[in-house]
Amino acid sequence: MVAKPNIVFILADDLGFADISCNGRREYATPNIDRIAERGVRFTQAYANSAVCSATRLALITGRYQYRLPLGLEEPLAGKAHVGLPPEHPTLPSLLRDAGYATALIGKWHLGVLPSFGPLKSGYDRFWGIRSGAIDYFTHLNSRGAPDLWDGDVPVERNGYLTDLLGDRAVETVNEHATAKKPFFLSLHFNAPHWPWVAHGDEDESERLRGGNLRHYDGGTMRTYARMVQAMDTQIGRVLQALDVNGIADDTIVVFTSDNGGERFSDTWPFSGVKTELLEGGLRVPAVMCWPNGLKAGLVSDQVMATMDWLPTLLDAAGTAPAPGYAPDGTNLLPILTGTAPTAERTLFWRYKANEQAAMRDGPYKYLKLRNNTFLFDVVQDPRERANLKTRLPEVYAGMVTRWEAWAATMLPVIPDSFAEVFTAADLADHIGS
Repeated sequence: MVAKPNIVFILADDLGFADISCNGRREYATPNIDRIAERGVRFTQAYANSAVCSATRLALITGRYQYRLPLGLEEPLAGKAHVGLPPEHPTLPSLLRDAGYATALIGKWHLGVLPSFGPLKSGYDRFWGIRSGAIDYFTHLNSRGAPDLWDGDVPVERNGYLTDLLGDRAVETVNEHATAKKPFFLSLHFNAPHWPWVAHGDEDESERLRGGNLRHYDGGTMRTYARMVQAMDTQIGRVLQALDVNGIADDTIVVFTSDNGGERFSDTWPFSGVKTELLEGGLRVPAVMCWPNGLKAGLVSDQVMATMDWLPTLLDAAGTAPAPGYAPDGTNLLPILTGTAPTAERTLFWRYKANEQAAMRDGPYKYLKLRNNTFLFDVVQDPRERANLKTRLPEVYAGMVTRWEAWAATMLPVIPDSFAEVFTAADLADHIGS
């Protein structure tokens, strides 16, 4: 086990639990993501900290519940220039940089806009990518029709499909850092397979959307979605190859996961629910990790985990620790993954403003609130959340409600002007009851 392993953290955007072939996708294959799992560990009970993008990304970079900061109340951040990740807050990249790492973000930021917020203000030495929540893959225009491709704090123009451009830049970054002989932390945050639904060869659809709604509820197909995911998998394969060619793969931790559950064309089987919902399908995400010099290959872990666990886990692997005064809410999973500690029961909490959602996972049980409707599920035996056990197990139900309320009292309160994305029957036909 090396003292300071390199770290490549790959984040997909809106990828469903079963959208990778090692988790069950049948319509296409993701051989490079699967290769990460084969080299290390595949998690079966990995959760996102939120059912939407920027809130989960905040938990990832801070290791804490997103509701501790005003930014985390935005679900997701949309059009507020005064809200973002405070530059003074310690982050995963800033703590690794303090420990001697070179740090880079290639891809999506979505944690606040210039001049007050940005990757270079929060621990990254280098940034190449997008700042907003979504852009078109070919025109690189965001939802407001503005260009949104950056090299550091300078806007740039490039031709090409964005997933490929991010892969190009990531490979260059790996090659440069390998030559420098210095440990590095590379965040490779794809925007795929987030809308708009365009893949290679779909320039006509991209032009149709120019100046319009990038969500295009009248567009996208299962085939298009498959090609978007496969394009991402191809670029991940190029990054893995770069690690191999430079002779640093064994000394590099590679993580792949998603920021939340899937959306319209995702496969969330065996779960129900999608992005913006605290049902398992909106929260349960694919997660695989390898570290040849630190972890055994071919592991399957049932350890319950959340996005905020990555910070303490990766800091421990790098031989450093969280900042004093900013204790993570996440748990260091490294002892469990290396076999020096047993699998541990976890208690996790969620809140989501739209539809007054609340959730808690404790052991096999999950408390769920949707508006005025409440539920108790055994999500180990009933992952589709169909059998409401609250009247059969009243003490378990009441105890979880009490503990959720006590936890919520320690977080920032919901505020009237925060944004919360939600799907309705006007958007999705299978949401007729919402």
